[in-house]
Amino acid sequence: MPSSFFGLTVAYSGLNASQASINTTANNISNVQTKGYSKQVVNLTASSALRCYQRYGSTGTGVTADSVTQLRDEYYDEKYWNNQATLGLYEKKLYYMEQIQNYYTDGTFSTTTSSGFSTIYAKMFNALDAVKTNAGSSASRNEFLSTAGELCTYFNSTAQQLQSLQTSINDEIKTTVDNVNSIAKKISMLNKQINIIEMEGGHANELRDQRATLVDELSKIVPTKVEEKKVTNSNYEDQYTGATYYTVKINGQTLVDNYEYNALACKSRDYKYNQSDVEGLYDLVWASTGASFDATATNMSGELRAMFEIRDGNNSENLTGRVTKTSSTSMTITGANITDIDKMNMPASGSIWVNNKQYFYDSFECETDADGNITSYTFDLNKPLTTDEQTKLANKKLVVGESVSFMGVPYYMNQMNTFLRSFCEAFNSIERTGVDADGNDMGSVFVAQNKALGTEYDMSDALNETDANGNVSGTTFTSSANNYYQLTAGNVKIAEECSDPDRFATHTKSDTEDGVDAYDLIEQLKNLQSKTELFRGGGGDTFLQCIYADVTVDTQECDVFTDNYTSISTTINNQRMSVSGVDEDEEALDLMKFQNAYNLASKCISVLADMYDQLILNTGV
Repeated sequence: MPSSFFGLTVAYSGLNASQASINTTANNISNVQTKGYSKQVVNLTASSALRCYQRYGSTGTGVTADSVTQLRDEYYDEKYWNNQATLGLYEKKLYYMEQIQNYYTDGTFSTTTSSGFSTIYAKMFNALDAVKTNAGSSASRNEFLSTAGELCTYFNSTAQQLQSLQTSINDEIKTTVDNVNSIAKKISMLNKQINIIEMEGGHANELRDQRATLVDELSKIVPTKVEEKKVTNSNYEDQYTGATYYTVKINGQTLVDNYEYNALACKSRDYKYNQSDVEGLYDLVWASTGASFDATATNMSGELRAMFEIRDGNNSENLTGRVTKTSSTSMTITGANITDIDKMNMPASGSIWVNNKQYFYDSFECETDADGNITSYTFDLNKPLTTDEQTKLANKKLVVGESVSFMGVPYYMNQMNTFLRSFCEAFNSIERTGVDADGNDMGSVFVAQNKALGTEYDMSDALNETDANGNVSGTTFTSSANNYYQLTAGNVKIAEECSDPDRFATHTKSDTEDGVDAYDLIEQLKNLQSKTELFRGGGGDTFLQCIYADVTVDTQECDVFTDNYTSISTTINNQRMSVSGVDEDEEALDLMKFQNAYNLASKCISVLADMYDQLILNTGV
C-alpha cells in the first residue's frame, strides 16, 4: 500500500506543475511585444499510477510537467512564406516603377530642366514656326536651336536618371545577396544549437523562434521552402534521437543544408546585354560551383526578382533569329525580329545564346534591302568555333543578351532611342536637302556624341547606297559605323557647327525666290511635330503618351497587387498569430487559473499536514 505520507508527494507535484505554468505565463507576458516570439505552454501529463494491491488496484501519483513547448502551426507558416515572396515582388516593383513614372511626368522629372517632353517638344516647334515668319533672322534660328538643345538635354537627363536607377538597383542586388548569405549562415548555426539542446531532451523554443523570424525575412526576398525531418537511430529506425535535419531551398535549390549553407555571389558581366546598360551589372552564381542562379525564372518571385526585372527588363524585345551561316569566327542570322535600325537595342559587343550556351561577340554588321529593312545580322565572335560547333549551331535560335519580359530600365531606354533615331533621321534628312544662309550644303542638326573620342557621329554613313542608275541598292551597317545606331538618348546633341545659327538651313537651293527669307524646308520640318508617323504609329507629339501609358499601367498593376497581397498577408498573419501569438487577456486568465491551481495544491498540503499532526500527535501510543 502507499506510504502514509504519499499524499504530500502528490500535492507537491501539483505545486511544481502550477509553478512551471505560472513561470511560463510570466515569460509569455514578458515577450508580448517581442517580434517573432511564439507562445509557450507547459505540457502536463498524469504521472504513472502506483500499484497498491488494494481492491481499487492502483492509485494516482500526481502530475508531471513533461516539457515547455511553443505553439506554432507549420501550415500557416508555409502559407505566410509563400505569400511574402509575391508581396515582396510587387512591393519592390512598385517602389521603382513610381520613380520611373516621375521621370516622365511633364515638368517634374529632374532639376536640370523645368519642363518635360511635351512642353519642350511643343516649345521647339513653336520656335520653328517663328523661324518661318522670319527665316533670315539669326536670332530666330538661334532660338530654335536653343530649344532643340533643350530637347537633347531632356533626353540626356532622363537617360542619366534611368542609368543611375539601374546602378542603384545593381548595388541593392549586391546588398540583398549579402543579406541572403548572412541569413543562411545564421540559420545553419541555429540548426546546430537547436540540435545540441534537443538531443539532450530540451526544447529550444527561443532558438526556433529566431530561426522562423529569419525565414520570414528570407521569404520576402526569394521564394522559400523549408523542410525539417526527424533524425532516427541508424540501428533502430523507430528510435528518435531528438535531432532534426533542417533544409531551406530558394527557387528549388538548396541554400541551407542543416549545418552547412551555400552562398550566392555577384559576378560582374564582361559584356552588356542591352545597348544602354551601365557597365558592371551583376549576374548571380553559386559561390561554391560557379553555376548560374536565374533570378528571373518563371517560378521565381520575391524582391530579388523584382530588382532584376526592373534593372534588366527589356520586354523580351531583344534581338532573336535563326542561325543560317557559321564560320570559325562568325555567326549569321536571318528572320530576325528587329528589321529596323532605329529599333536595334543590342550592344556593339555583347553576348549571344544558342542552344543554351553563351557565346561572345566583339562587333556585328547587318545587311539591308532597298527599303532599308535589315535582312541579316553577322556577329564576329571573340573565340573561334570548332567544326562540330558550327554544325550543331545550324538553324538554331539565337538570342542576344537576356530576354526579360518586363518593361524595366532597358525597355524605356530603348523606347527613347527608337523615337530619337526616327525623329533625328527624319529631321536630318530634310535638313541635308537644304543650304545654309551662305548657300553651303547643310549637314545633320542632331548628332551623337562619341564620348570615348570626344567627337561626333554625324550619321553620314546612314545614307542609302545607289547603283550607277541612281537606284537605292541597300546598305551594310556595322556596329562601329557612322549611323543612327550610334545615336541614343544619352548622347544625342546639337551639332557643333550649328553653334553658328546661320548654318541652319531653312530652304533648298531651288527655293531662292525669297532669298534668305525662304522657308520651304520649315514647312516640311513642321510636319514632324504630329503629322509624320515617327513612333508606334503616331506622330512625335504622342511619344510621351505612349511611354507614360506603359509606365502607368505597370505602376497601377503593381499597386493593385501590392494592396491585394498585403491584405492576404495580414489575414494569414492574423491566423498564424491566433495560434502562436501572445494575447494579454488570455495570459491574464491563465495566470488566475494557474494561481488557483497552485493555491489548491497548497491547501492539499495544509490539509495533509493537519491529518499527519493528528495521526502522529494524538494517536500515538
